[in-house]
Amino acid sequence: MSDKAVTITVYGAETICASCVGAPSSKETYEWLEAAIGRKFPDRTFVMDYVDINTEQKDPKKAAFVERVWEEDLFYPVVLVEDEIVGEGNPRLKAVYKELEKYGFQTAE
Repeated sequence: MSDKAVTITVYGAETICASCVGAPSSKETYEWLEAAIGRKFPDRTFVMDYVDINTEQKDPKKAAFVERVWEEDLFYPVVLVEDEIVGEGNPRLKAVYKELEKYGFQTAE
């Protein structure tokens, strides 16, 4: 098992996506994912990153993805594991966990 930290990035905004009324905010989703992943995989190292899509980004990679969110009308929050989109709008834990398992994440026994 690799000890390399896997990065989970949540792209979102303070306002809730118009198509996602009733869903948690992007920031709430970020906090929920961080807690859920930490409980499911307590022995694994991961890094959570929140990117506000309404704020100018200095990092060119983040700026390009923010532009993609707007151009492709992606439902936010958009959740990425490394560079793979694993959820939009109201992400499913199973999809996030499945992607993390590709990086060697396993539940503690």
